[in-house]
Amino acid sequence: MSLQTTTPPDPPAAPTVEQALFEKRQKIYPREVHGRFALARTGAVLVLLGLFYLMPWVQWDGHQAVLFDLPARKFYIFGLTLWPQDFLLLALLMLLAALTLFFFTAVAGRLWCGYACPQTVWTEAFLWIERKVEGSRQAQMKRDRAPWSWDKLRVKVTKQGLWLAFSAFTGFSFVAYFTPADALLATLAAGTLGPWEAFWMVFYGFATYGNAGFLREQVCMYMCPYARFQSAMFDADTLVVSYDRRRGEPRGSRASSVVPAAAGLGDCINCTMCVQVCPTGIDIRNGLQYECISCSACIDVCDDVMDRMGYAPGLIRYTTQHALEDKPTRVVRPRTVIYAGLLAGVASLILYLLATRLPFGLDIIRDRNQLYRERMGYIENVYTLKILNLEDAPRHFLVSAAGIDGLELVGADGPLAVAAGAVADAPVVLRAREDALGARSTPVSFTLRTVERADAVLHEQARFLGPSP
Repeated sequence: MSLQTTTPPDPPAAPTVEQALFEKRQKIYPREVHGRFALARTGAVLVLLGLFYLMPWVQWDGHQAVLFDLPARKFYIFGLTLWPQDFLLLALLMLLAALTLFFFTAVAGRLWCGYACPQTVWTEAFLWIERKVEGSRQAQMKRDRAPWSWDKLRVKVTKQGLWLAFSAFTGFSFVAYFTPADALLATLAAGTLGPWEAFWMVFYGFATYGNAGFLREQVCMYMCPYARFQSAMFDADTLVVSYDRRRGEPRGSRASSVVPAAAGLGDCINCTMCVQVCPTGIDIRNGLQYECISCSACIDVCDDVMDRMGYAPGLIRYTTQHALEDKPTRVVRPRTVIYAGLLAGVASLILYLLATRLPFGLDIIRDRNQLYRERMGYIENVYTLKILNLEDAPRHFLVSAAGIDGLELVGADGPLAVAAGAVADAPVVLRAREDALGARSTPVSFTLRTVERADAVLHEQARFLGPSP
């Protein structure tokens, strides 16, 4: 008798599941909200956009109030004219802006993001246009789910047209900070716009259209580096938008007549309104998240719901982690003290540089062909003085020299005229008696002053060379 073995059949193969590496973005429809923080945010948007669009048309002392004239290498900021020689001042201004951002982030979280960031400001403007054209959140969602029709096409085209017009005006206003607005408008109307002006107008307008119209929260969540390193400046005493979990949990819907404690519920009625108004689509009840831009829309809408339910406001509020844990909050702490000290130091340095800044400069270049000349008991050194006039009007300069007994200055006897914003070369000779020199190299000082403003004096040091004593 033979035994026959059989091989059990292979188990059925598991079904193949395809999973995309990236999830398709779900459009966020933030609900319109009203309240004290929404009013403050609207005010910030109006002020900032008003300054951006109106400032190129403001005149100051015969020129545009704020103008970055790159071809002429001059930056006009109201009554202040900055030149390439003022690079240190520009660098300090940028450092001041960074330190201000760090300080306020350590104290009050992402207030910059929620109220003053250009992405937030222009997104608010685009959302306002969208609501005026397409209606409320529910109307927008219903229209997007519906099949295409003439009415849907009309509404969408109108919105896109207004967005494009607003973006084009934004691009024009941006370029107007580098080319005078009136001249830019004239060249645009005549069709003679330069290639660089045209490029930046289209580029900035398209960037505004794309970032504020389509990307929106994706810029804050994925593209902005600030969202990633902000946690390094946060601590348990930083003021952030927070949900009071001890007061709100457990959640549950109920009638306004129900007493939460008697029903074993917290104050949160789980209406999800805080999620519906969030421009980044997060649920603040899940705790602090890097996507939160501290716009406080959830605070306004939650306070409104609490008022309708007859509960105390503040279920969602600006607070600190320590405050939620019934611990004292410290505003003055090492990081805020360090940031405040650095901020005060840089601001003081900027004010000092502005207060002591002279509207002219002097560079001294020695003659490299011959160290010195000997003539009948005198020693002569040849220099080239480069006099820079940093003002917008011609000036006349007087030059003198000192440092050696009987020192004579030859070649700059009268006032030297220098045009506005120009650099003038003045060859001069310093002559001293040989017996007045105590060393082979003697320090001398050139003094430069203007005829128009006698109180402004500039001293620059140089070396006078002679034979060894």
